[in-house]
Amino acid sequence: MKILITSDWNDKAVNGVATSVKNLKRGLEERGHEVRVLTLSQNRRSYEENGITYLGSLPVGRIYPGARLRRAFVGKWVRALVEWKPDVVHSQCELSTFFLARNIAEELDIPLVHTYHTVYEDYTHYFSPSVRLGKKAVAALTRWVAEATEAMIVPTDKVRRLLLGYGVCSPIYVVPSGIDLSRFRGKATAEQLREMRERLHIPEGRKILVYVGRLAEEKNLEELLRLRANMDEELTLLIVGGGPWKARLEETAQELGLKAPDVVFAGMVPPEEVCAWYQMGDLFVSASTSETQGLTYAEALASGTPALCRADECLEGVILQGGNGWQYRSEEEFRARVAEFYASPERHQAMRDCARGTAEEYSLEVFAQRAEAIYVERIARHQKRAVSA
Repeated sequence: MKILITSDWNDKAVNGVATSVKNLKRGLEERGHEVRVLTLSQNRRSYEENGITYLGSLPVGRIYPGARLRRAFVGKWVRALVEWKPDVVHSQCELSTFFLARNIAEELDIPLVHTYHTVYEDYTHYFSPSVRLGKKAVAALTRWVAEATEAMIVPTDKVRRLLLGYGVCSPIYVVPSGIDLSRFRGKATAEQLREMRERLHIPEGRKILVYVGRLAEEKNLEELLRLRANMDEELTLLIVGGGPWKARLEETAQELGLKAPDVVFAGMVPPEEVCAWYQMGDLFVSASTSETQGLTYAEALASGTPALCRADECLEGVILQGGNGWQYRSEEEFRARVAEFYASPERHQAMRDCARGTAEEYSLEVFAQRAEAIYVERIARHQKRAVSA
């Protein structure tokens, strides 16, 4: 099968959509399919490299940090993909490349499938002065995208229910995004973890709660800082990652009287070292309720790090209470779960094993198999309609 994937976020970006696209491409190729990607470059130049077509683009960071819009003159690059004649188009974003995905699918008379990655109503602060108007705009955009596609894919039931609430009538499939489990199956050595602690000036033996991900307003990291400020234990909140909210978080930490080693901002880290950073923590923590799935949850579990996360619908069936971690609903519950965890060191290995086991659900192979089944079904339905028309 020939599969064209389109996305506004290219493989150089560090976010869930870019990661999902890379993993889907790899998983499908390992199953014998021919996959090409149409995306935006980081500058005005268009080019093709390793099966990925990068279209020249311009920055529009006022809409969303790091966002870009394609330039107008990209016809020859799109024409080359049309002449390649894919069997299905799978779009991953709702803006620049979606219009091209729709045009290519219409010209070739093939199915257009779309994955809805982002709960935009949690991001209205980036593009609308009014939350109410922003949410109405999001619902209208979502319905328009759904009407232009043959099927919608969402990573969790949380997002499926959201789309139904928007009035989406297209078929909706729930397919959690996959991760490359091999990157997280290793185990950091005691020496490696000791060196990382020394580099960050975290005393040996000190308890560590770790967050790994983007530092953005919608991630609700201020809550984690407030929670840490209200705890007396010899415990470090280790925040790993970068993003537009980093300076504000550092200010908040200072206002709360938090300083190293009670809170440590590690910054961006190389992708090949991420597993070790998860394993630096005794527990992975998150206060976000804006996730559609949250690949960092799956990555933490795959690394063998139990999770303690703000309760959210996207965590249904992901965080198993007392098994691979907990969901919390209040400061009191957060503190109680931390105390319970550290009071029962004999349970730690069982929780780590449970974490790794539940992460198998998010393998590349399972991800690609589920997507492939949807493509086959939509192609068959599309062809049947064409014959009966």
